[in-house]
Amino acid sequence: MATEFVSGSPLTFLLPDFLTICPYPLRLNPYLDDILHDSDKWLVEVCGLSEDSLERSKAAKSALLSATYYPDADAPRLRVCADWIALLFNVDDWFDEYDLGDARALWQTCLDVFRDPNLRTEKHSVLMVKSFFDRFRQTAGPGCTERFIHGFYLFFAASEREVERRSKGHIADLESYIAYRRDTSACKPCFAMIEYAAGIDLPDEVVSHPAIMAMEEAANDMISWSNDIYSYNKEQARGDIHNLVMILMYKQGLDLQGAVDEAGAYWEAALQRFEDNFTILPTWGSPVDQNVAIYVQGLRDTVIGSLHWSFDAERYFGKQGQQIKKDRIVRLLPMKSLL
Repeated sequence: MATEFVSGSPLTFLLPDFLTICPYPLRLNPYLDDILHDSDKWLVEVCGLSEDSLERSKAAKSALLSATYYPDADAPRLRVCADWIALLFNVDDWFDEYDLGDARALWQTCLDVFRDPNLRTEKHSVLMVKSFFDRFRQTAGPGCTERFIHGFYLFFAASEREVERRSKGHIADLESYIAYRRDTSACKPCFAMIEYAAGIDLPDEVVSHPAIMAMEEAANDMISWSNDIYSYNKEQARGDIHNLVMILMYKQGLDLQGAVDEAGAYWEAALQRFEDNFTILPTWGSPVDQNVAIYVQGLRDTVIGSLHWSFDAERYFGKQGQQIKKDRIVRLLPMKSLL
């Protein structure tokens, strides 16, 4: 399909066909329906979400995403994972709304929660983090817990820098953007949750191995670049410049479809890196190899789960998700300037 134009400006663009290219099967946790009600109830009673905020949360289908990310988790762990994804979406939205001072204050409260399990507060944002983390740390292994906290720290630090860039109207260069996008994606704490969901705690010699680290980075890139493409329409409409498609347009002089196609090529290169490194994984012996296999499968689950969820939820495509999933045609919302 050719891109439609009016007066030199595109009306539509065509998404890359990631669902055909991606070789991983979609898997869904069978306990999804069992935990949905309690997770929604938690958002209201503990987190203090208003009725409008709860409806937005339901439309985002965070529990569905958790069920595709962690399809083998038992019901109690899936519930914690679902609350984690709901928390993450709320934090992401808060960063879109906050100024730099608010962002730093939010991060400090999260640090306080991680350091002090006896922390008392009436602030709903802190209660949300505390309620999740108290349940997470009850059964998470020490290595998994450390990796989760470190990943969450990187997410907050990079998101804080993004808020600062946004306040100054600064557009990052491509290399810098790729580096900090791997942190703002929040994939790193989500990958730690793979261990939590499976009840495993990978040893240091595994998580520090170059092939494992390269696979994590490649999975992170696939999730990030597909997300940037899928969220482009929503983000350009509000003038958000934290997006690979916009960076490619602005820094490399590409038109919209050219930038989308280039971002799609980045995604395919990441898929190839993932599979290339999978072929050179060493053996650590039993039972470590079995746990590594679980973790690798978990990385694949996050990649394919993110793709399908993007169309099934309403966060990026609204009510048109299923139609766009079929024809891959996105009609642009009224566009704002990059600056």
